[in-house]
Amino acid sequence: MHKFTVMEQPIHIPVSRCMLYGRYSFFNNFLDDAVLPCYKGSTFRGVFGHALKKVTCALKRQECTGCLLQEKCVYAFIFEIQPDADTVKRRRIAAPPHPYVIEPPIETRNRYLQGKSFNFDLILFGPANDYLPYFVYAIEQMGQLGIGQRMGGQRARFLLQSVRVANSTVYDSHNGKLNSGCFTEDLALFDVLISDNPDHCTELELTLLTPLRLKYENKFEATLPFHVLIRAALRRTSSLCHYYGAGEPSLNYRGLVRRAQTITVKESNLHWFDWKRYSNRQDQAMLMGGLTGSIRYAGSLSEFLPLLRFCEKTHLGKQTSFGLGKIDIKEVAP
Repeated sequence: MHKFTVMEQPIHIPVSRCMLYGRYSFFNNFLDDAVLPCYKGSTFRGVFGHALKKVTCALKRQECTGCLLQEKCVYAFIFEIQPDADTVKRRRIAAPPHPYVIEPPIETRNRYLQGKSFNFDLILFGPANDYLPYFVYAIEQMGQLGIGQRMGGQRARFLLQSVRVANSTVYDSHNGKLNSGCFTEDLALFDVLISDNPDHCTELELTLLTPLRLKYENKFEATLPFHVLIRAALRRTSSLCHYYGAGEPSLNYRGLVRRAQTITVKESNLHWFDWKRYSNRQDQAMLMGGLTGSIRYAGSLSEFLPLLRFCEKTHLGKQTSFGLGKIDIKEVAP
């Protein structure tokens, strides 16, 4: 197995504990005509899980619970990770996050002709990067299993052509080999934002590139107060760093939430978007919903930027493994 090393980067300001982060672009071509849903993340997630279990499960069991190999199994680590004793005791993190995100193309197109390209990204956190060869092989198997709606009894197959990180090729189907190299980075959360003007950011715009599902006080809302956004960002950051990094960052959680409540909404173009996905586990169609659009906030925003930048790369909210909760942050000049 190839070992993927951490990309060394100079650090000029104090940072919290880091988490290894890899973003891999998969380039594919369809071997058949394909019909996919408008939002493709859940379709990919289901077939990806099936393919990964097929290539990694040694005992071919239906359930991971009670399996002798569970603690050392790639599939169990990716899809069935269990909360550790410390988390259960403190009840700080409700459930372990998955160590991956599948980012499907952001387009509503749902029909693809044979030979057309279809590309997506796979984001891996922490030690999941060491299992990249398994993921590449599983996605090759995905291509043979097919995805999307059945046509003539067969789902659309695709061929994995290559895997790239920025301008570097990680895998090329022509030689069938994984290249070694520095394909990951240390994703850091800045503890202190050093600036001549600590209030240099007084307005920012948040764009929800994929539906954002956030619960506050046990219910979904079609609004997004800034403190609700920051609560979710703190949960996402602390849980990822706890399970896949060097531990939860040392942050004043209550202080950040309290100050986030002073931030106002200047303009909102958010709306609720419902879509359906089919759950193989529950054998039924499920209605999913989330916020889309954009919103602009005003106030003393500088200290929140590192947290939001972290979540720009890792996604935010529920069902992030499907690719939901992809956000874009832009500072707005006063």
